Amino acid sequence: MRRRRRQGRIWPWQRARGSSAPAAGPGGDAAIRIYHVSKSYSAGSFALRDVSLEFRKGEFVFLTGPSGAGKTTLLRLLFAAAQPSEGQIVVLGRNIARLGDSAIPSLRRRVGVVFQDFKLLPRRTIEENVALALDVVGMRRRQARARVFAILKQLGLQHRRYHHPLSLSGGEQQRVAIARALVNEPEILLADEPTGNLDPALTVEIMDLIASAATRGTTVIVATHELDLVARYGKRSVRLESGRVTEDSPAGGSWR
Repeated sequence: MRRRRRQGRIWPWQRARGSSAPAAGPGGDAAIRIYHVSKSYSAGSFALRDVSLEFRKGEFVFLTGPSGAGKTTLLRLLFAAAQPSEGQIVVLGRNIARLGDSAIPSLRRRVGVVFQDFKLLPRRTIEENVALALDVVGMRRRQARARVFAILKQLGLQHRRYHHPLSLSGGEQQRVAIARALVNEPEILLADEPTGNLDPALTVEIMDLIASAATRGTTVIVATHELDLVARYGKRSVRLESGRVTEDSPAGGSWR
């Protein structure tokens, strides 16, 4: 089977050298395939139950549902922070269940993650926290610093780059976490309640930035309980309740 050539992406900090890659349309290659996945943390108690989904390259998807519905668990499975109890997950052509410990870091370099609790390193500066994603792929320091400055400027944090996380507000820390997830131009972006600590005006600005990643070919999955965001962007919406998929509305479709 011939390998498809990967589309190049033009990001905000790169010089314009051509048109950006379009989002994948219907029938495009799948970035993620989930087959009858269940996840149990204790006998008889399931966080996810018989979930089957497919996410295309360049697709923007909202995960909705009440607290405890399984949204965070599903995201954790997608970047191999946990293993499914049943079923299979294929991410960027790799079967999560068959990945050895040595192969997981390689997969994670292709996936950007925005955690609910940020996971910033308190002893590192903001610049250093964001640059970690570039350090692991061996980017030269000068190039990495320029890339970090550009994404921080886009998020209005360039003046805070030498500060430490604990000196920032919750909303600023959230933006740092988003910068770290985007700076490495990931093929997949997973965001768990990325606007939970932001005011309404900044929420729209940050969501616009996250949404723009999909137009450059990144598969974007955002877990949120804010249904007004789902309505505003009109993207595909997958609803979870008690660990099961109860609704999968296409872009522009109905939601609740």
